[in-house]
Amino acid sequence: MGDWLQRNIVEPGKLPLLLALTAFVATFLITRVITRLIRAGKGPFGNVSSGGVHIHHVVPGVVLTVAGGFGSVASGRHGFGAGAFAVVFGIGTGLVLDEFALILHLDDVYWTEAGRKSVEAVVLTAALGGLLLVGFSPFGVDGMSEEELQDRGSVLATVGANVLFSLAVLTKGKVKTAVFSVFVPFVGLIGLVRVARPASPWARRFYRRRPRARAKAMLRAYRHDRRWAGPRRLVGDWLGGKTDAELAQSGERR
Repeated sequence: MGDWLQRNIVEPGKLPLLLALTAFVATFLITRVITRLIRAGKGPFGNVSSGGVHIHHVVPGVVLTVAGGFGSVASGRHGFGAGAFAVVFGIGTGLVLDEFALILHLDDVYWTEAGRKSVEAVVLTAALGGLLLVGFSPFGVDGMSEEELQDRGSVLATVGANVLFSLAVLTKGKVKTAVFSVFVPFVGLIGLVRVARPASPWARRFYRRRPRARAKAMLRAYRHDRRWAGPRRLVGDWLGGKTDAELAQSGERR
């Protein structure tokens, strides 16, 4: 294990990334535990206020993210400073993305259905960080040989083609698939050949005069959303806690 860590993480300069990713995931989990305890009125924790204003944890998160980001850039990929600033950056990012929905909606939607977007953002970020850690590079560059990497024209052509590829998937309304296709183009290929989401720019442009295609897109989206609604809710409840509406509903049933 020590040899693998040295050869695959330390020597390539990925230790700061590993530390940042670990701090990011740990911060999110700890934060969710604390907020759930505060919500339940248990433990020594409580909301932070100043002058009657509730201080959301996104505020210190932004400060830590900025400090850790600038510190990481200045310290390089090796040494104690790089690792320390990576941890600070990971902690800050965990605090910020835990309230991603608040930033998106400019409203305190932490315990609502809209607040689940924070959990989705954290899971997506952790997955992309994991891909970077195991060696995937954006836009398919990791699949190129040394000779191709030295040819700037080949690199630019590959990156440009994969950017357009990801954007095409994005226009089909498949946001998560488009994001993952930045690192794994094959994932985007699956999204590209399948029917677009009914409200996507692709559907509005190409399905406008094709009623069968529109009907197929609506049916496919309905079946997909229905199939994954249960698992998505279970994961959301487990990671982020139940929403206020779910708690109210369970209380009524009792």
